[in-house]
Amino acid sequence: MRREEHVELLKSQGATHVINSSSPDFRSDLVDAITTTGATVGFDAVGGGDLTTELLHAMEVAASSSGDEYSRYGSTTHKQLYIYGGLDRGPTLLRRNYGMAWGVAGWLLPNFLAKIGPERSEKLRSRVAAELTTTFASSYSHTLSLEAVLDADSMNEYSQMSTQGKSLVCPQL
Repeated sequence: MRREEHVELLKSQGATHVINSSSPDFRSDLVDAITTTGATVGFDAVGGGDLTTELLHAMEVAASSSGDEYSRYGSTTHKQLYIYGGLDRGPTLLRRNYGMAWGVAGWLLPNFLAKIGPERSEKLRSRVAAELTTTFASSYSHTLSLEAVLDADSMNEYSQMSTQGKSLVCPQL
C-alpha cells in the first residue's frame, strides 16, 4: 500500500499485516511482518523499481534473525518473489542483498490455472463466481461504451497507470 486510506481500508476488512510503502518505517515494518508470519513467498503488483529487492531483502533479514550460524551466502531459506504487476514500466532492480537462496519469476493467472490442472482450476472458478459480489468484487470509477473508448479525453483518463480509477468497458452501452 502507498496510501494511509488503503491501509485503513484493508485493516477494516480484517487484514492483520498491512504496510505502507511510503511510510518512513516501511523497511522495519516489513521485516517485522515477515518475521511474524514466516513469509517466504511474495507478489509484486507494481513491477519495476526496487520493490522486489526490498521484499527479498526483508525475507532474508527475517530468515537470518533465527540465530542460525552465519554464512557469507546468506540463509538457506529459499525466498520467492513473483511479479505480476506492470504499473512501473521501468526495469526491475535487483540489488542482491538477500543471500543466494532466492528466485524471481513472472506470474500470470492463465499460466497458474494451466499448472494446477482442470479440477483445481474449476474449483477456483466456482469460488470466484460464488463470491463475485463479495471477496472478488470490483469497483470502477466509470463505465464506457465502445464508442467512448475511442474518445480522446476518455482515452487519456482510462489509460493512466493506476490502481484507482479503473474503467469498465460495456459493449452493450
